[in-house]
Amino acid sequence: MRQVASVLHLDLDAFFAAVEQRDKPSLRGKPVVVGGVGGRGVVSTASYEARTYGVRSAMSTREARSRCPHAAFLTGRFHAYHATSRAVMAALREVSPLVEPLSLDEAFVDLAAADLPDLEVETVRAVGERLRARVHEVTGGLTASVGIGTSKFIAKVASDLDKPDGLVVVPPGGEQQLLRPMHVTIIPGVGPATAERLRRAGIHTVADLESVTLDELVRLLGRAHGGGLHALARARDDRAVEPERETKSVSVEGTYDTDLTDPRLLAGLLTRQAGQVAERLRKHGLSGRTVTIKVRLHDFTTLNRSATLGSPTDHAPTIGRVARTLLAELDTSDGVRLLGVGVSGLADWVQEDLFGTEEDDEDPEPEVEVPSSRRSAWAPGMDVVHADLGRGWVWGSGRGVVTVRFETAETPAGPVRSFDVTDPDLAAWLPDEEVNDG
Repeated sequence: MRQVASVLHLDLDAFFAAVEQRDKPSLRGKPVVVGGVGGRGVVSTASYEARTYGVRSAMSTREARSRCPHAAFLTGRFHAYHATSRAVMAALREVSPLVEPLSLDEAFVDLAAADLPDLEVETVRAVGERLRARVHEVTGGLTASVGIGTSKFIAKVASDLDKPDGLVVVPPGGEQQLLRPMHVTIIPGVGPATAERLRRAGIHTVADLESVTLDELVRLLGRAHGGGLHALARARDDRAVEPERETKSVSVEGTYDTDLTDPRLLAGLLTRQAGQVAERLRKHGLSGRTVTIKVRLHDFTTLNRSATLGSPTDHAPTIGRVARTLLAELDTSDGVRLLGVGVSGLADWVQEDLFGTEEDDEDPEPEVEVPSSRRSAWAPGMDVVHADLGRGWVWGSGRGVVTVRFETAETPAGPVRSFDVTDPDLAAWLPDEEVNDG
């Protein structure tokens, strides 16, 4: 823990939903839910207007619709989220060279590496205010909540205290006073299982946790976990802000509208996903030793199986062969709703297999008709362009008809028109860089 409040955590408020409201004027000030829109979908982000009805991240879309049936339910537009995130991260690097992105919508910033006259509370508070204004400017109106403290832990806790569009600075020496009344789940690593174990021991708040000795916590939770909670309950956190976060795995997965039972189809899916993983590995100059498959069964049971190779590989047939072997060990006869392949244990080199089979010598997998993920051709929220009416977004589709609202972030709320799904004048729209990459 530092002697000054020099770690800043920035969290964009309701990020995916906020981007949708920015780019869709007719949705501003209204409930918006981003995530899977099908019967098995899950909420990724809910706008604050939707949260007033009890809609939360990770909630099933079915429940979200029952709580807030008048919300706009949209699939994600990741090109828009990535572009906005890049603008935000660039703004953070204007403040300090040490920026550690955690995800598209949050990052740590080390203010000790910034060119500041001092690190007094009022100085860093002013930096936080300027940064929030800068984020609002570069994102076209999005808001961010900022926390500043003597450690990553404290800064992240602080950024959540005054949402949305808030700023909280925890002065040095005020950390434990802040933490003590809070529930133990505020501490990273205290999930439902750990929280229940602590509850049974009569530990509910951080103050309760602080009163427990290290030996007691080690007996209760194990040496590593117990020791970590013992330190964090006392606000001890010496983790540095690390601008380069190492990629730990590369994976691809898909969720399907109907349960899949055909072994030949499942093998085909794994083969295709293995090819996509291998392509991503090669694109980034990486290889990996451990191949993992993820299988979610019809009853929502999720299984993971892994195998480790003798040396790193980026060879699609090798990854696919290992993945299919792992799948064959599982009973999938009652149906699979999610399937994925990943490679971890990454390295930046590949050991050629001198005695292995060459790609051209391997028996090709039979062609299969791969079902699409739950996203339809005209998914709600996706960007489209019409030859005469210009750009808009899909309001909804079904029974051979797609309905579009024609508006963008730069226009007022626009008109709604319906078209045949095969109308040649209507097409999906992507920014030029996405088209070139695809």
